[in-house]
Amino acid sequence: MASLHASNFLLSSSSSSNQIRAAISIPKLPSVRFSAPKLRQPKTQSEQLNSKDGFINTIPIQSNVHSTPLVQQTSSVSMATFQLYAILEAIADRVEMHNNIGEQRENWNTLLLNSINMITLTAATMAGVAAATGVGAGVSVMGLNLASSVMFSAATGMLVLMNKIQPSQLVEEQRNATRLFKQLQSQIKTLLAVGSPCQDDVNDAMEKVLALDKAYPLPLLGVMLDKFPASLEPAVWWPTKQSPNSNKTLKNNNGWTKELEMEMREVAEVIKRKDSEDYERLGNKALNMNKVLATSGPLLTGIAALGSAFMVSSNSPWAATVAAVAGALASAVNTFEHGGQVGMVFEMYRNNAGFFKLMQESIESTLDECDVEKRENGELFEMKVALQLGRSLSELRDVAKKSSYSRIEGSPMDEFASKLF
Repeated sequence: MASLHASNFLLSSSSSSNQIRAAISIPKLPSVRFSAPKLRQPKTQSEQLNSKDGFINTIPIQSNVHSTPLVQQTSSVSMATFQLYAILEAIADRVEMHNNIGEQRENWNTLLLNSINMITLTAATMAGVAAATGVGAGVSVMGLNLASSVMFSAATGMLVLMNKIQPSQLVEEQRNATRLFKQLQSQIKTLLAVGSPCQDDVNDAMEKVLALDKAYPLPLLGVMLDKFPASLEPAVWWPTKQSPNSNKTLKNNNGWTKELEMEMREVAEVIKRKDSEDYERLGNKALNMNKVLATSGPLLTGIAALGSAFMVSSNSPWAATVAAVAGALASAVNTFEHGGQVGMVFEMYRNNAGFFKLMQESIESTLDECDVEKRENGELFEMKVALQLGRSLSELRDVAKKSSYSRIEGSPMDEFASKLF
């Protein structure tokens, strides 16, 4: 009995202890995992180029900045593109050089003109004072005569040099070179933006840069353009190319039609017969005037210097009068020539004649190309020609029609192709 009670007591105590443990047991909380957000690695340049609309191209691109050259990294950029960018840098440098040299030679024109006129007028005033003072003034008159003779001689030498280099014409050359280099720079930038350049484009750009360097040289000694040629020759700043001639029949594609070809031929004929001839005629007039003025100025100052020298030896009032009058006339001639910038006017006509020659050759070379696929688009080419001539498309077609009618009827063409110049 005692053992039964003990076992019952043990069973009851164990069960009660289990109930107490169950009553006070704490339920297990669910485990929560905290993870730090991963930082996004910046996209490489190749992934940015391959990504589009949120989807990235799955083609793996290996990039090794330290071991792979830049040209091999950017496989989508051709060598011609890098070469064109190098040419752009050279063109930008040339634009700055021509601009700076143009400003320098503009200062030359102003300073030399003012200095020579001041020297000439001062010497003429001295000669006039010496003539008014008379023969009996003695040593003071001799000093004025000597001073005026030296100043006239210096003015003659400076004027010969100034007329030789023609600073106003040099300035106009640099202006045109700057404008044409900027135009070439814009053409290359357009090609890089909208096209896929090739090696032919690089060679063409190089030839254009070298042709501009030859047409508008920077130094004065040795390669300076002739300021007094026998007659006006249009400026040529583009590379000359031999375009193949062919008599193959042309198809109406790439924007070209028979009517458009006839229109372009008539426009080229009008440019040749009217615009080019007119500017060559005006340029020859400006050239002849500049030749006369460039000869008259030093001749007058030389006569004034001789008159002052005769004043020193003979004290003749007539020699003083000749010196004063010749000095005044030389100052007027010098002012008209360099103040009026006659050399610049001649250079402007020469460049305008070159512009029309370029347009004529461009139209003819385009039409001589037998494969129309190799030509520029016909509609685009027509629009460019119209813009360069300052006309609308309808006005350009009217000019072509008038030229055709005038040739058929044998009457002279009374209208120019260009409305800009």
